[in-house]
Amino acid sequence: MAKKRAISRRDFLRRTAAASAGAVAFPFIIPGRALGLDGAVAPSNRIVMASIGVGGQGRYDMSALMNVPDVQMIAVCDVDSGHRAQAKKMVEDFYAKKNDASFKGCGEYNDFREVIARDDIDAIMCATPDFWHAVVSVAAAKAGKDIYCEKPAANSVPEGRAIVDAVRKYRRVFQTGSHERSRDNARYACELVRNGRIGKLHTIRVNLPIDNHAPIGPQPVMPVPEGFDYNMWLGPAPLEPYTEKRCHFWFRYILDYSGGEMTDRGAHIIDLAQLGNGSDNTGPVSIEGQGWFPEDGLFNTAMSYSFAFEYANGVRLLGESKGTRGIKFEGTDGWIFIHIHGGDLEAEPASLLKEVIGPNELHLGRSRGHHLDFIENVKTRGECKAPAEVGHHTATMCHIANVAMRLGRKLRWDPAKEQFINDDEANRMLIPSMRSPWHL
Repeated sequence: MAKKRAISRRDFLRRTAAASAGAVAFPFIIPGRALGLDGAVAPSNRIVMASIGVGGQGRYDMSALMNVPDVQMIAVCDVDSGHRAQAKKMVEDFYAKKNDASFKGCGEYNDFREVIARDDIDAIMCATPDFWHAVVSVAAAKAGKDIYCEKPAANSVPEGRAIVDAVRKYRRVFQTGSHERSRDNARYACELVRNGRIGKLHTIRVNLPIDNHAPIGPQPVMPVPEGFDYNMWLGPAPLEPYTEKRCHFWFRYILDYSGGEMTDRGAHIIDLAQLGNGSDNTGPVSIEGQGWFPEDGLFNTAMSYSFAFEYANGVRLLGESKGTRGIKFEGTDGWIFIHIHGGDLEAEPASLLKEVIGPNELHLGRSRGHHLDFIENVKTRGECKAPAEVGHHTATMCHIANVAMRLGRKLRWDPAKEQFINDDEANRMLIPSMRSPWHL
């Protein structure tokens, strides 16, 4: 009898990727030690990663992933040389403190395409501005990389669908960075709702205030800072003159690059609405809203707003730009409120929060951490807590809310076809415009 050969983590990932081109993958059984589940991780069994977009949020994600014992971070990429240098130092200092003899240094890149061309990288973290998410994620999927991508999953509905299609076609693992859904309290609250503890759910209220980010007037044209590849930063976005508050943190308040508070923290809160309503893989059937979009100056996303979705099951989701940031599920027998950024719960009656979910009821499972959940599923080829389809539907709700608020009228939505019903004007607003040579 032939001697059995142990299957390494890299062999497993290669065979899984190869299977995506044709036959169904053979279900290998991998010992727990080989997967690092007992805390011992051989260098050959680590998930080798690169971080693309290493500004503030990107460095946070990079650090969280690097601290998973099964990960080795070997490259950073950013169009800002200052960001790159800071991230590279973080990586090299991290492994120096660990005395990790297997670490051979951290690569530093300006162009993400050079990163995903490396065949020694298994997965990437993408924390670029929103308008880059789809281009990077689709290219990474085609290159056989698994993807942790910050929320919103994409900057438009068609771009989100392109990510989902690429992830499916190339059998990649994808985690949207909607980490609020990985909190125990949020998952417990959604279990209470979906198991009928508040009676029949009829209304979901979203409080989405904007914190001290007032619109700003016209900005002067400035020289591009040394070490900043501004043309690459713009990438698929329209060509515009450089000014400081166009880039980095501030991009989120400019419609060419993002969707404002709706796609920023709104993507977290609406994501929990989807989970609590049991509508992760679909969306609403109508949307209406009103918003104030500044017409003068650099920032042009909604700075105050209200919106209302309706689902096919009759549940209404009502949102506004005020109140304590969070989400409230209201039913015929009570309500539950989830505070965002901390996850504390309130309920009426208060006894709801002492309820135990029975063995025969719906359980949503728990996460050991949003970043760790991604790595565990890279190894097992399972589905993450916020996979591409889920992240896409959440982002879609944010995008169609912005369209409805810009038009100021009620729109009917087909969640299967992902288009507005009998409304050419609204549908044209869904279509992204990409500057050559960038495309999906």
